[in-house]
Amino acid sequence: MNKKNEEISNLTLSQVEELRKENRDREIAFSAALTLSSTGHIGPFPTEITLTYKNVFTNIGNAYNPITGVFTAPLKGAYMFRISATGNGPTAASVFISKNGEHVVIAHGYQTQGVLNSSNGVVLILEVGDVVYVRLGSGTRISDSYNNHNSFSGYLLFPLREDDVCRM
Repeated sequence: MNKKNEEISNLTLSQVEELRKENRDREIAFSAALTLSSTGHIGPFPTEITLTYKNVFTNIGNAYNPITGVFTAPLKGAYMFRISATGNGPTAASVFISKNGEHVVIAHGYQTQGVLNSSNGVVLILEVGDVVYVRLGSGTRISDSYNNHNSFSGYLLFPLREDDVCRM
């Protein structure tokens, strides 16, 4: 332990700044809500649509695009994603986290009347350039307001080296 402390105390200011820069490249996190200020429904549509979460709370690393609703992995790593969905019965609310065009997990709610809520999350191993986004299920509807009931968030848990092999 003393040796490690001695190594740290011997770092030059430029070395400390270099370590900060290296870690800054690994700072990736975003959180966004569906709408900026409006109240209303989205859906139902006859086919799935990609949702665009326009009310961005955090976008460290600028990997989330609020115009397209797509997160693009800037580096290989393990990422955590969360979604929440709110709707009103009797129409179901279904939103999917999708990776590169494939559904991964769903947040789904249904009841004959009243407000319904659902959420889900997943850890994904992403390569540089992989995309993650949320799709609204066909024939389903979500409801939002200035209270930000529907959200999409993600962050880098830890980076992986190019030679790291993922086991399933």
